[in-house]
Amino acid sequence: HDYRVRRVRVTLPNLPKSFDGIRIGQLSDIHAGSFYNRTAVQGGVEMMMKEKPDLIFFTGDLVNNEAAEMKDYVSVFDKLKAPLGVYSVTGNHDYGDYHHWRSIDEKKKNFQDLIAAHKAMNYRLLMNEHHIIREGGDQIAIIGNENWGGRGFSKYGDLHQAWEGTNEAAVKLLLSHDPSHWDEQVRRIFPDIDIMFSGHTHGFQFGVELGAFKWSPSQYAYKQWSGLYREGKQYLYVNR
Repeated sequence: HDYRVRRVRVTLPNLPKSFDGIRIGQLSDIHAGSFYNRTAVQGGVEMMMKEKPDLIFFTGDLVNNEAAEMKDYVSVFDKLKAPLGVYSVTGNHDYGDYHHWRSIDEKKKNFQDLIAAHKAMNYRLLMNEHHIIREGGDQIAIIGNENWGGRGFSKYGDLHQAWEGTNEAAVKLLLSHDPSHWDEQVRRIFPDIDIMFSGHTHGFQFGVELGAFKWSPSQYAYKQWSGLYREGKQYLYVNR
């Protein structure tokens, strides 16, 4: 529960003036079943709200395995609000793939309950779809991809489907849980996606950070594992 706020400024050349200075708050990998201190979690939510974000993104893994993990936390995370909305996507843990279910129907019901939790918190869950935000005559697109993982993780995402129809948007912001997606598909096929927001790595729960120096075992499994990355005109931010 040692939550930290990290502030990063990103310059997107195509960002319309009407969106200049927009503040995006990102949370990722809640894994509600691992919490044991509801008051501390509330404190983390309050830290985010003090930042006064215009938009909030949640980039997957709401639970470890079961939607029921959110029972005591929907009323905590529904306090996350932003003028331009709260948008979310699914992560690899959200599908219940690592849990033994008594039947396929039970697993499907669990996923529907997870979707309902997003709705109860007033998060707009983007399931291989996008949403256009307009300010005056300007548009930016928020694209939400279901989990698309490298290294053998599940690939439920369909970025072609999510991206379709965003041509008029001056800037495209992608929510995709696994940072491996950036190198494996986004950069190769979708050069017009300006920035992707991810989580997933957790920094392998262990690392050292001293000034500009960062090290974690995570870097041996993930090329991009923490913070901001840039290749050409495209950015990736990994929330650990």
